[in-house]
Amino acid sequence: MAIVARAHGEVSRFSDVAIPLNPATFPARPAPIIEIGQNPFLGNGYIAPGFVIPTGAVWQPVFIAYGTYRTALQTFDGGSAQITEWANRLDLYGNLYLTPTERILVGLRPLDTGGQGTAGTYSGYNFKPKGENVNAFNAKVTTAFFEGDFGELFPGLDPNDSKSLDYGFAIGRQNLVSQDGILMNDTMDAVGVTRSSLFALGSTAAHITALYGWNNITRGTNVRDDQARMYGLLTAFDYPAFTIETDLLYVAAPVNPQKTGGDGFYGGIGITCRYFGLVNNTIRVLTSQAVNQVSNTATTGTLIFNQLSITPPHSEDLIYWDTFLGIDNFSSAARDPDVGGPLGQVGLLYAGAGIGNYGAPLNTNSHNSVGTALGYQMYFNDRREQLILEIGGFTATKGPQMSTEAVGATWQQAVGRHFVIVLSGFAGKRQNVPSSFSNLYGLRSELITKF
Repeated sequence: MAIVARAHGEVSRFSDVAIPLNPATFPARPAPIIEIGQNPFLGNGYIAPGFVIPTGAVWQPVFIAYGTYRTALQTFDGGSAQITEWANRLDLYGNLYLTPTERILVGLRPLDTGGQGTAGTYSGYNFKPKGENVNAFNAKVTTAFFEGDFGELFPGLDPNDSKSLDYGFAIGRQNLVSQDGILMNDTMDAVGVTRSSLFALGSTAAHITALYGWNNITRGTNVRDDQARMYGLLTAFDYPAFTIETDLLYVAAPVNPQKTGGDGFYGGIGITCRYFGLVNNTIRVLTSQAVNQVSNTATTGTLIFNQLSITPPHSEDLIYWDTFLGIDNFSSAARDPDVGGPLGQVGLLYAGAGIGNYGAPLNTNSHNSVGTALGYQMYFNDRREQLILEIGGFTATKGPQMSTEAVGATWQQAVGRHFVIVLSGFAGKRQNVPSSFSNLYGLRSELITKF
């Protein structure tokens, strides 16, 4: 439908004349590198009837392979030593769709050792400080899980769809995120059962997930704990003007001679509000409590985080202002070393690159500190070009009065349908430290290929 102006003095409205769709203007189908099945991915054509498995479900298998390749040339100096490197990362996935609700996903990262519960080593070349080739080729599986819906797997138990048997579940090695990645962001062996489409507590929609993790758990201080077991209850409730997330996690593990391990309770509540379609605000209060004794991985503390963003009128740009207050020694329940500390959501200056040894300009842990980040995200060229400018800083609230301020920028440009060029950099200064450790800087270029 087209919008047309009426006579002078009258309000514009939708046209009464229907304008048909023009398929010639549609973008071409994004074909995966491998697709095996009865009809093309996101394409049209004949849909085969499939076959019936013993449970009564009808499976129509389709396999696709896809991934992302990242290559970066970057230099980083966090105040202690300069690192200059060429780093590479390949995230490769094979996705076997059995039905629209059942699938098996297997993922590899053959060019680096990240995603395996330890700080990653990335294939490429280290120019400084060592000047050597880096070989991190491997065939370890980083992701492998099956997910489905109980009601769809056993349709004969409820042929009229009246018994509320639609419980979603996932089992295997999978990435789990809680409270926008602050309370938990780790890849572990786990099983989760979710009940969605609920209307509890007067909400318009709600979901509840019960979780159990038994292996490959990396504690919130980025330390792998092979004896840890995780139990969790994750909930979200949608209302017309806001969303509430309430998550509870418990990690059980014995304390070992290295003073790691130990039981810990972790909780978080987040409220996201939307105002006038232009203003969004999220506030999160998170806590970690060492249950038996404090260790290097079971710590006690609280983190208060606020995220405010505004879309200027008549614009697609975004202005954001994020703040946090860390009380004592908060830590996440589980955290992969690749994602750094819990403050990565504060802004670009608090987040690492996720490839190589390019770290975060500002401290990513909230221990007895307060900080902020103010940024402006701009779009150009029909949203194919993006520029983010950011300024931020943090200061300690206990102990040595150390503080750091930094400014940074990131520019991204889409090239064709499969490539993104990224240029970014920052400069900062650390206060109340020797001058040889006070200056911080980083500069990086990256090519991202999506296929």
